[in-house]
Amino acid sequence: MQELTHYIGGAHVKGTSGRFADVYNPATGEVQAKCPLASVDELNHAVEVAAAAQPAWAAVNPQRRARVMMKFVDLLNRDMDKLAEALSREHGKTFPDAKGDVQRGLEVVEYCIGAPQMLKGEYTDGAGPGIDIYSMRQALGVTAGITPFNFPAMIPMWMFAPAIACGNAFILKPSERDPSVPLMLAELMEEAGLPKGILQVVNGDKESVDAILDNPIIQSIGFVGSTPIAEYIYGRGCANGKRVQCFGGAKNHMIIMPDADMDQAADALVGAGYGAAGERCMAISVAVPVGDETADRLIEKLIPRIEALKVGPYTAGDDVDYGPVVTAAAKANILSLVETGVQQGAKLVVDGRDFALQGYEDGFFVGPHLFDHVTPDMDIYKKEIFGPVLSTVRAKSYEEAIGLAMDHEYGNGTAIFTRDGDAARDFASRINIGMVGINVPIPVPLAYHTFGGWKKSAFGDLNQHGPDAFKFYTRTKTVTARWPSGIKEGGEFNFKPME
Repeated sequence: MQELTHYIGGAHVKGTSGRFADVYNPATGEVQAKCPLASVDELNHAVEVAAAAQPAWAAVNPQRRARVMMKFVDLLNRDMDKLAEALSREHGKTFPDAKGDVQRGLEVVEYCIGAPQMLKGEYTDGAGPGIDIYSMRQALGVTAGITPFNFPAMIPMWMFAPAIACGNAFILKPSERDPSVPLMLAELMEEAGLPKGILQVVNGDKESVDAILDNPIIQSIGFVGSTPIAEYIYGRGCANGKRVQCFGGAKNHMIIMPDADMDQAADALVGAGYGAAGERCMAISVAVPVGDETADRLIEKLIPRIEALKVGPYTAGDDVDYGPVVTAAAKANILSLVETGVQQGAKLVVDGRDFALQGYEDGFFVGPHLFDHVTPDMDIYKKEIFGPVLSTVRAKSYEEAIGLAMDHEYGNGTAIFTRDGDAARDFASRINIGMVGINVPIPVPLAYHTFGGWKKSAFGDLNQHGPDAFKFYTRTKTVTARWPSGIKEGGEFNFKPME
């Protein structure tokens, strides 16, 4: 049985708490490794090492820090398949999906190569008689990130790449469910030239999270996960005087107008609803067709596409559309919510409850499910299922459809499929949701824009990656300088030359 480690001070360090979490192979249900769960003392030691290393790193000029990011990009491309295989083995997602996980993180690292430009301050010459004013963006010090299981490569890079490019040290507390890739990323960062101690990986659970929240040296915290935990981390972190950004749950609606290309809409829903087994905060989990005729046409298109989905282990290669969910508990929760949906009166059009895969009976596989005639009072509509389950809520009008999305407590992402530019423009303008797709089912912005939801999907003033990341991981210092004139009338200088 493999025993994983922490990564502290440029070395793999065995856990000393005596506590471990099981790391499963989701396809087989077997425990494949033990992940150490750090104690408060272990976490605090990692912070002390980071704090000792950070001032020298902050003193390195931004261009040289950017060169580390450039080398890191090369190494990510070199080891793409190796990273993706490790990711698939612990998470369960297909190999192409795992490579996409790494790639979307890599794109943020590429954006961080522009750190010298992003860290430039402002300057006003002659703001007053002999007075100049200028601002500087300076590193915070030691920063931290708490990342989820569903994107074990992408989201850590979304956090640590801009933090480190800004001159900070970073403590990464990844999910204990799939911790191997974060450890590999730390190794690659140091191979790229990052000094030891600047990126630390400390595995753990709530004890480690609370230690991060309470450690006075840590200046900022990023988090991605469920909304209840996001609220907890945001509240406790802010109470301790830290800068905090937390991203929580989602219930993303896709509105299908009567004029939409129904084949395009159905293909988009299948990819966005069932890809990665639905374990994405940007997954579409609610389809909202406008009008019964639109709904009937949509369901007719969806059923054969969903029934044709191939579910299996990542080792099956390109033959698989999605893999298992991450744990047995996740599978049980998904199936429980499906049962609740049936009991509450939703029509289960595609039933995946009896799905079984020969040879992988102990794996955490969940068949695809499609509900029709879902209503807003049902649990499958209100709760984030985080599985391969798509709910269809029929709306009588565009106004009713947009109202459903606007009234839901989550505001992460949404989409509209239509050929009507006026409807699309109105939708984008009025909707109270952070990321909007127009004929795009998963509107995740590229690295040079920012990622973030509204309402109970996000807590904090600044989003992830893009320009907001450089604002979040730096403080602005403004200097007002006055140099009394040493020039006499006639142009002579009023000072003595140095002896």
